[in-house]
Parts: sequence; structure tokens; C-alpha cells
Amino acid sequence: MQLLSGVGDLPRTSNVRTQVVALWITAISLVGLVVAAIAFPGFWPPTSPQTSAADVATFYRDNTSWIRLSVVTFNFFSVMFLPLFCVLVVQMKRMTTQSQVFAYCHLSATVSGATIFALATVFFGAAAYRPNRDSDLIMVLNDLGWIVLIAPVGMMLAQNLMLALAVYHDKVAQPVFPRWVGHFSVLVMVAMAPAALSVVVDSGPLAWNGLVSFWLRNIAFVAYVVVMLVMCGRAVRRQAIDEGLVEEPVR
Repeated sequence: MQLLSGVGDLPRTSNVRTQVVALWITAISLVGLVVAAIAFPGFWPPTSPQTSAADVATFYRDNTSWIRLSVVTFNFFSVMFLPLFCVLVVQMKRMTTQSQVFAYCHLSATVSGATIFALATVFFGAAAYRPNRDSDLIMVLNDLGWIVLIAPVGMMLAQNLMLALAVYHDKVAQPVFPRWVGHFSVLVMVAMAPAALSVVVDSGPLAWNGLVSFWLRNIAFVAYVVVMLVMCGRAVRRQAIDEGLVEEPVR
């Protein structure tokens, strides 16, 4: 848990302190979400879109308890990523750009994305709620869960684009985030964008269980969260120094 080292000892102030708490909530939630993903037997490897209705129904009937537990865990921890993105918004509003449109657009996209992710867990949970129902109905709910989980990447692309634009406009000697954070955000956008096609294909790298739509998309997202946890921790520390709340370390 070294991601946020150096910011946990900040004094109790109304702004900086709450940002530190928000970052810790996200870090803990990330661990919980990874545990839930590993516990859910359908993720490793993810269920294929070509799996028959009978096999999908059998999978839900054989793993009902694990699926229900994982869905509840996913539903709880997924929303707990919001604090990180809200800290990002606070830091974006500290940038020198005259317009705060980027920050508010980032916040709107964040809320939309969190809602859709939570909706995916509802579909998985509904499939496991009555495992003895008709196999075709279970398959429809399973399809909805995977498609809603993987395909809607537009909100995340908007988040990354707004952050990148804000970073590029923050042209001062000591910006809130270094310029490479903007490049990294664009790279994550490129990695996640192809997953939108998972809604129209059922095999290959673009399918919801494919190398691009599932693995590249999710690895890119986790990498983004980890990197931004670190960078937000540094930005909050810098804010505390700029506001005279802590002394700048002697080098």
C-alpha cells in the first residue's frame, strides 16, 4: 500500500484531508474489486458469447452461491471508484485553464460510467436469482451483463479525453499533473475504444471475452486507476505544500 505514501500524514484540513481519505477509499476498493473478479468463476476465463443456452444455464446453476456473492461485492466496490475521479475533478479545477468545463465534463462522464457498471452487476445477479428458470432467459440476462460490462466505453473515453485536454492546457512551470499524464490518458483511450465493437461480434479478439475487448480493456483501466492514484496522491501533497499546510521536504 505504498501508492499514497507521503500524503497520509497531512494535517486535518477541510480540502486536502478529505482528498486523502477519498484516495484511500479507492485504493481499498480496488483491492476488493480484484478479489471479487477472481472469485467470480465466470471471469477466469470469461464466458464465451458462443456458449449454448443450456451450458450458460448449467454454469449459473452450478455456481449460484459464488455468483451471488461476487455480484454483491462488485456492486459495493464498483461505486467506490468515484472518490478517485472526484479528486481528479478537484485537481483539474486547480489548473490554470480559464474554463472548468473539462472538470465538469469529466465528473458527468464518471457518474454515467459508474451507473452502467453497477447495472451490469444487476443483470448477472438477476441471472443467478432464479437459476432454475428457462435456459434461454438466463442466457439473455448473461448476454446483457457481459455486453453492458464491456461495450459501453464512451463515458470512460470522455473522462480520459477531458483529463488529457486539461493537462495539455495547464501550461505553467509547475503544472498539477506532468504532461505525460495527458499522453497516458490518450493511450488508455486507444486501448479501450475497440471494446465498443463487442456488442456486434461473438468471436475473436473483439468479442466480450476476447484479447482486445476484455483483457486489453480491463488491464488498461486497472493501470489507469493505479497510475492516477499515484499521481493524485502527489498532486494533493503538492497542494498541501503550496497552501502552506506542510513544509516542502529538503533535498
